[in-house]
Amino acid sequence: MARTVLVSSCLLGLATRYDGDDNYSRSLADYLQRNDLIPIPVCPEQLAGMPTPRPKCWYTTGTGAAILAGEGQICNELGVDVSQRLLRGAELTLDIARLTNCELAILKQRSPSCGSSMVHQNGKLVEGMGVAAALLAQHGVALLSEEELEAKSE
Repeated sequence: MARTVLVSSCLLGLATRYDGDDNYSRSLADYLQRNDLIPIPVCPEQLAGMPTPRPKCWYTTGTGAAILAGEGQICNELGVDVSQRLLRGAELTLDIARLTNCELAILKQRSPSCGSSMVHQNGKLVEGMGVAAALLAQHGVALLSEEELEAKSE
């Protein structure tokens, strides 16, 4: 019987990236098919009410865990603090995971929302999770990035 898995919609080929493009992953599509998984597409930033395209965002302080603790900050390239918006998108992403019984999420690495182990902070790549990834992990959802899938398929 097929299981559901939460997937960053850009990895499925949907034009939901900040620049209006996608990050289609052939290895992800193959993985879903091989494992009889039904993808539930999510874009936490769109769920937060942000448009596509939208200004690029990054952490100015902390990472996703800090946002959940009320301590970090995410700003867009215009200098606008979008921390609370992305936190709301993360909460809605968790709601979707619960509604669809997803115990696994395959998310876009380095995204301020979806990064599972690396995010951008003030122009540098740092260890840490995006806010949606951190919230999902906090609630027991297992995380994979598309890069981990690509490494497994090599």
